[in-house]
Amino acid sequence: MQRAPREQFHQQSLDDLGLPLVDTTFVVIDLETTGASPRTDAITEIGAVKVRGGEVLGTFGTLVDPGRSIPPTITVLTGITEAMVARAPRIGDVLPSLVEFLGDGVIVGHNVRFDVGFLRAALERDGRADLGSPTVDTVALSRRLLRDEVPNCRLGTLAERLRLPHRPNHRALDDALATADLLHLLLERAGRLGVTGLDDLIDLPRMAGHPQAVDTNPPKGAPARAEMAIEAVSQIWRRTSSVLSNNSPRALTAVTISPEPPMPCTALATTSASMEPDRAHASDPAAKISTDAANTARRPRASPSLPASGVVTVTVSR
Repeated sequence: MQRAPREQFHQQSLDDLGLPLVDTTFVVIDLETTGASPRTDAITEIGAVKVRGGEVLGTFGTLVDPGRSIPPTITVLTGITEAMVARAPRIGDVLPSLVEFLGDGVIVGHNVRFDVGFLRAALERDGRADLGSPTVDTVALSRRLLRDEVPNCRLGTLAERLRLPHRPNHRALDDALATADLLHLLLERAGRLGVTGLDDLIDLPRMAGHPQAVDTNPPKGAPARAEMAIEAVSQIWRRTSSVLSNNSPRALTAVTISPEPPMPCTALATTSASMEPDRAHASDPAAKISTDAANTARRPRASPSLPASGVVTVTVSR
């Protein structure tokens, strides 16, 4: 009787594991724009840093004439004025050198979809081929690897808490350098988990953890609740800032968001001092500031989280 052939054991090679991260060329990119829409807004500044194996291979930076006015709010945020871009090249003149700089490197960004979206829109308008490079988002990686160490994953917060060499300031090259610092730290953290290839790094934010490992996947609906929390914080701060005394400034220190879709979420604002509730209600009843909020400020609060119950606690500093 003839035996069935034994299944051969196959040991994975480096090719099976993907391109080793130490040999991967990353191009960290950051754009400043006139707004948030790639279709209706335009690029005002481009910054890029090419790195491989922990070393900086080159940088790219230029202002760009957007061909339209820059909103005052953008000027306040970035410091880029219309006078600064008046003599700058148009995006069509910048793209050839930028595409050459990108080469076949992996494109990295902090919320990389934003930057790639504007690049793709510019390439399309200029009649050029679309980007074919893989992308890595340091926001997604930070949420996966660092969320228990930081209050949020904004680039400025990460740079401060992790003591990165460069600090972002809403200028393209400076932000790209800070993101490159963050990338190197994230690669080190990922390496401790056995992530040594590019494919695994790209998949890392979506990988399911070991059942006994710390849960790194937010509960269902968490992203939506987070967006609601952020919006509520912004609304409450706008509503209450006008009633805060200039002589005795106070800042919001906590906001509890209780989303109950489809009902509007309710918010309870906590102030860092005993602001009189009557003054806030006189200005805007919708601010929902009560005496309970002042008592809440004196009680210990749990760390910011997104529990499945639908209650989100956000700490705000100013």
